[in-house]
Amino acid sequence: MHIAHEIAGVQYIHKRTEQPYKMDFHLHDRYEVYFFISGDVHYLIEKKVYPLAYGDLLLMNSRELHKPTYRSHTPYENIVIHFDPQAVERYAAPYGYNLLKCFHDRPQGEHNKIQLLPQQLEELLALYAKMDGLFSRPGDGSELLLMTYFIELLVLLNRAFTQNLSPLPSSVVPEKLAPVLDFIDHHLDHNLTLEALEQQFFMNRYYLSRLFRQSIGSTIHEYILLKRIAYAKKLLHDGHNVTDACQQSGFNDYSNFIRMFKRIVGVPPGQYRKQR
Repeated sequence: MHIAHEIAGVQYIHKRTEQPYKMDFHLHDRYEVYFFISGDVHYLIEKKVYPLAYGDLLLMNSRELHKPTYRSHTPYENIVIHFDPQAVERYAAPYGYNLLKCFHDRPQGEHNKIQLLPQQLEELLALYAKMDGLFSRPGDGSELLLMTYFIELLVLLNRAFTQNLSPLPSSVVPEKLAPVLDFIDHHLDHNLTLEALEQQFFMNRYYLSRLFRQSIGSTIHEYILLKRIAYAKKLLHDGHNVTDACQQSGFNDYSNFIRMFKRIVGVPPGQYRKQR
């Protein structure tokens, strides 16, 4: 099963796969609403790991690294909505309602999991059923209906987010790895090679590398690269020039920064800055 459509800056994907495929850490300019239906999955967002159960819902903004980790070959089903935040803000602006509150009003990598009451879960499932039906039987007004359902969904999520801001259960990374991740977050412009981290934490580099891969599901190098790109995107978005973004995010080689940014983001940093 695979339903995938995009209308007016909103991409809706409902898929079921018999054989889950490996996915690395990633980030994108769009925001994401992730609804879990079935499978054997742990979901990593920044430094938190969420074991997923039916009905769990996760929110990610454009600066939060995330990835699913499949713990077995159990069939996997989910519904994911990616959307351009600017595309939905203008719909609520005349009413003074912040549709993006649940994506913005929290620390990065915190409160990503939304606790839904049984009635709220029923309402959410009804909205997803309407969206599925909309794509299987398109007609006049489909684009308008999709935005209507999606805005209703965001209002529902914001209400649930406001009702319960206490941290929900999640498994954290191993105790030995937590200070390493914190150090990386706050020292992106420093030397973060395995050798440097080994000296900083008095931990054998090979053990550290193995522990990182087992716990996070990627290499330290991949993680640091994406964290630096995420920070560079923020700097460019805030008005910094390309050279400043390169240096402050920890890229010592300007040409390498341009190449890596374009490979991961899809456009060169100068173009990204102009678009923002």
